[in-house]
Amino acid sequence: MTEPGFVRARRPEHKQQRREAILAAARDLAERVGVRDVSLGNVADAVGLAKSNVVRYFGTREEIYLELAAEAWQEWGAAVTERLRAREAADEVTDVLADTLADRPLFCDLLAHMSTNLEHNVSVPAARVFKRAVLRVIADLGAEIAQARPDLSADEGAELVGVATGMAGTLYPVANPPAAVAELYASDPDIAATCPPFLPTLRRFLAVFTAGVTTLRGTPVIRTAGRGRD
Repeated sequence: MTEPGFVRARRPEHKQQRREAILAAARDLAERVGVRDVSLGNVADAVGLAKSNVVRYFGTREEIYLELAAEAWQEWGAAVTERLRAREAADEVTDVLADTLADRPLFCDLLAHMSTNLEHNVSVPAARVFKRAVLRVIADLGAEIAQARPDLSADEGAELVGVATGMAGTLYPVANPPAAVAELYASDPDIAATCPPFLPTLRRFLAVFTAGVTTLRGTPVIRTAGRGRD
């Protein structure tokens, strides 16, 4: 039984419009309250559908946010590429990575929940599409970084991208604490001083990593895979 007023999308373009409406509603909710606090029911209510009809388009809440995460990776990759190609000689590659991440709080929030939440409760096809999209972005950015920093190889550039996004996902929830912790920080400056500011900490960490990575050449590492097959 469908909810009152529900009209099933039958044409491909109508189905695509409904998918996009679901993604837009999920994005808006996450921007307002954070990825952690959005349920499938919240998304369904926001788009005007029953949960049973939302899952006709996405199997789970996590699959919705995994698709948004793939889009965010691709958008960030394009922004970083543009900045690297246009940068002044004095601009540091590490600052470009850190600054563009700081400009994208939703992406950082998605990164924070990636392996602990969003990659759970998803289908193998959904996970494959997501991983292929991310690996392409990482490989492409690795090559762009090698062009901008000839002292780094494309593999080392890809490692830097992985470190940047991994660290952003770790730092973001720490630098943006929940209400009780934020209240604690406001009332206790000594404790508040231990909370790392997002952008300066990320910049410093990436600068340290980049300075040290060339000294580790020859040490076995797990390389980031290259371009995935379509």
